[in-house]
Amino acid sequence: MKSLGTFLQSGDWKGEKHVPVIHAPENAKKGEEIEIKVLVGEEIKHPNTLEHHISWIKVFFHPEGSKFPIEIGNYNFSAHGEGEIYEEPEIAIKVKLDKPGSIHALSYCNIHGLWENSVEIKVED
Repeated sequence: MKSLGTFLQSGDWKGEKHVPVIHAPENAKKGEEIEIKVLVGEEIKHPNTLEHHISWIKVFFHPEGSKFPIEIGNYNFSAHGEGEIYEEPEIAIKVKLDKPGSIHALSYCNIHGLWENSVEIKVED
């Protein structure tokens, strides 16, 4: 049996339109609110049509020293041309962190599957 991890794809988001791009500060103060933005298609636009679209983005925080990541966001994009509405796969989250760690983002393209990316965040007292 294959692990789900074997299906995760990654790459340089500047050259691959499916990789989730994570905009987050490199440093944060303990307990201070920060904004994390995740989008798909920053450098190379991803088509968002009924035939080819990003269905969802999930965002996790993995605190340093913890065994498992914590899901901090789950965003579904449901309108892919219905009623002439086309959603852009872009989200923003505001969080307060007490520990350093990494932000992980997953995105799902209905044609090209699962994509991942991550960034580190340092947390200072």
